[in-house]
Amino acid sequence: MRTSPSGLWLPAQDDAREDLTLIVETPDGTYVRRVPPALPLPAHTDHGRGAEEATHTAAATWGLPDFVFQQAAHAAKGSGVRELGDRLLLAGQRGAVVQVKARTVSPKSESEEAAWIGKVAAKAMRQAKGTVRQLRLQPADMVNGRGRTLTIDGNAFEWIAVFLLDHPRAPPGTLASWAPPGMPAIALTRRDWDFLFDQLRSTTAVLDYLFRAADEPAVALDDEPVRYYDLAAADAAAPPRDIDTDLVGNGGTLFSAPQLPQAPAGSDGTNTHLMIRIMLEDIALSSLNNPMTELDRFTVLSDLDRLPVSARAEWGHLLRDMLRDVPHVPAEHVKWRFRRLLHEDGTGQLIVGAATRFDPTIHGAFTAYVQLRHHEVTTRTGRAEESSTLGVLLTPRRDGLRPWDTSTVRVHGDLQLPPEDLRIYQEGWNRALDEGSVVDDARTGQPHPSTGT
Repeated sequence: MRTSPSGLWLPAQDDAREDLTLIVETPDGTYVRRVPPALPLPAHTDHGRGAEEATHTAAATWGLPDFVFQQAAHAAKGSGVRELGDRLLLAGQRGAVVQVKARTVSPKSESEEAAWIGKVAAKAMRQAKGTVRQLRLQPADMVNGRGRTLTIDGNAFEWIAVFLLDHPRAPPGTLASWAPPGMPAIALTRRDWDFLFDQLRSTTAVLDYLFRAADEPAVALDDEPVRYYDLAAADAAAPPRDIDTDLVGNGGTLFSAPQLPQAPAGSDGTNTHLMIRIMLEDIALSSLNNPMTELDRFTVLSDLDRLPVSARAEWGHLLRDMLRDVPHVPAEHVKWRFRRLLHEDGTGQLIVGAATRFDPTIHGAFTAYVQLRHHEVTTRTGRAEESSTLGVLLTPRRDGLRPWDTSTVRVHGDLQLPPEDLRIYQEGWNRALDEGSVVDDARTGQPHPSTGT
């Protein structure tokens, strides 16, 4: 039995095709987490290419296809051709170069396998370093999991190198080693990779974890679930960080949740966490209006994917309640409900709302709301140039084709709102509860329905 400091046990296994069982001792009792083998390889291709495709599939299925990239074409280098990594994982301002290496012959002795793993790990890190260097020298066209092409400038991202091993029987306790590539780096097995995506169901959360884990002492291949639960236990025991709730106005409320949840995303049995995935899919599949670009869509998706994993089920419950509630108003009236989140660094804000219907007037009112809240927060922080606010509005549909529509508004930087516009926005959205029909629910600390004409 292998143990971890947090009171977690991982039964030793000799075959990557067998389940692993984690037994976690928490303050609320014992928690059991079964980690299945990595996804099976596709049957239509060779082992090496199949491992790359299975890696892509896991990230696209449990994360989002829009955040998984491969090069559109080989980039010429002198008289030859240079591959820009097996896969790129991109979200927000972080990126991972994922180098997948597969053992395509029958394993030999443990010492020989350990030596082979060390050799391919060093090669993977050299290739990852070269990919980042090339992307910083010259942007390249990359294709995401939906077949859309984006031009990726390597200077726009903070990078990590990921060596991803597909091996039927890696020797227990194997630590991959390599020369420092000049950026964060981590080694995982495909089982580790699939576990992280299945556990978190968020590309942003997986990237944040990879950067965090890369700053920790190395662990043996296939032991990433053990490290994850060590860090999750530390998160659960950590006191809440101090955040100035006044940045969102009177009534801002501090909610604290672990960065790394111990239970897998969606394990409460309600599937309410899927509300956020459905919203992401709505944005990903919507048509773009000029002058919007695929890069703009990527930015909006990244902003929404920043919603902490630990908050997604609760937000899902709230959003479903909002959509059930907002239609119940007299004719010609509109009911609004909102929830706001200010990220820890104070430069990112997420607003999700629901309204009775969608039309140009509702769109204009919601745009004004997003602009006003962005202006208020950036005025208090003094960090307008580096700040952004994403607003997502859900409005019920009555045609039976789908339950709701999703629309977005994103603003960035100093909006330089004309004083007259600002006055109108404030009069419309900052009325006191007992003075008018429009209420800013984020200021009450609890979601609260309001009605307006």
